[in-house]
Order: sequence, then C-alpha cells, then structure tokens
Amino acid sequence: METSVASANEALFRPVRAGNAFEETVERLLQAVRLGVVGAGERLPSERELAERLGVSRVTLREAIRALADAGYVESRRGRYGGTFVRENLPEPKQRATGEIDAAAFEDALCLRHVLETGAAEAAAARTLSPADRRHLTSTLAETAAAELADYRRKDSRLHLAIAEVTASSSLTTAMADARMRVNQLLDRIPLLEPNLEHSNAQHEAIVDAILAGDAVAARHAMAEHVEGTASLLRAFLS
Repeated sequence: METSVASANEALFRPVRAGNAFEETVERLLQAVRLGVVGAGERLPSERELAERLGVSRVTLREAIRALADAGYVESRRGRYGGTFVRENLPEPKQRATGEIDAAAFEDALCLRHVLETGAAEAAAARTLSPADRRHLTSTLAETAAAELADYRRKDSRLHLAIAEVTASSSLTTAMADARMRVNQLLDRIPLLEPNLEHSNAQHEAIVDAILAGDAVAARHAMAEHVEGTASLLRAFLS
C-alpha cells in the first residue's frame, strides 16, 4: 500500500502558492483530515517534513496547525511519541445558510465529479494492480462499510480517493481531492439517510469488485450509477 498512500499524501501535501501561504496551508491540512487521508487518532507528518513538502516556513506551518487545533481538528502531544495528531472526534460540519445556491457552480461541481470519478474507476480497472493496491481498495471499502454515521462521509471520501490513487496518476488524485471537497460542501447541507448509505455501500462493493476484476466498462458504469444517485439527492434537497 506504500505507493498508494504516498500518492494521496503527495496530492495534498504539495507546495502552496506564496501569496496565500497560511490560508492554503490550512486548506491542505484540513483536506487531509476531512478526506480521511490522515485518519482519526493518526499523526501528521513531522513539522520539518510538512514544511518542506508544502514549501512554507515552519513558523507558517505552526500557525496553521495552531488554527486547526483551536478549531478542534488536531491536537499536539509532547514526548518521545509526540507530534500533531488528528482528534478522534472531529467538529460537526457547519451547515451553510439555507439560501439559494449558485446553479451554475452547483452543476459545475457535479459535472466535474462525474467525469473525474467515472474516469478514475475505468482507469483503475484497466491497470494491472499490485497486491498492495488491491489491499488498499479492499481495506478502505471495508472501513467505509463499517463506518459509524458520524464518520461515514470521511470514510466514503477516503474510498473514492483510493480509487484515484490506484490509477497511479498523482494529477488525477489531486484533482479528485479538490473536487471531492467541493462536493462535500454540498453534501454537508443535506441529511445523511441510512437507506441511501446502505445503497451506497452496495454500489461501492460493485465498483471495487469491477476494478479488481479488471472490467473497465463495468467499473465505469457502476461508478456512473453511484455518482448519479448522489447528484439526484443533492438536486432534490438543494435545487
């Protein structure tokens, strides 16, 4: 799983732009937490490593970590096994104001997701996956299926990122992470419906089964059905 995990880390912990170094550092760290790349209770890379990979000073990095700690996402621990750790219980997503949504931006986010996710599933199925890649998919699938309601969205996001990771395209993984954050902002505005989650888990299994079987057509079709279902729910609640 080493190459897959490295792909997710590289997608998120990449150099930020100098003009908004603090803000983008906060954004990247928060993406890593909310997309489940660094899971609950897990340790972030060391300050030295993170600063180098993000291309920021350690002062800027510490300010960003402090901001996330104040917001309840991470905590710092001292001692031999110290560092910055993701909290076991994360803050509830803040619901946005229930006003009108920009229709063009809404449809843009859904269109981008459809293209990226169906393409990722097809590309993953078309590759000869390593044993580590296969374990990565099956373990993230199992974690999603077993997730509690409060943690479901993060585990779900992690599974979808895993599919992008096993394509071996770091650019695709980066694009998927950014697109998923946009979609999650919409999903945070609607309720989690348990019957829908059961259906989603069944669809996830079909997608992963098709990828592991090397059936690119079936993988693309299963993913298209899955993302179209989510899009229908979002339109029902938000349009």
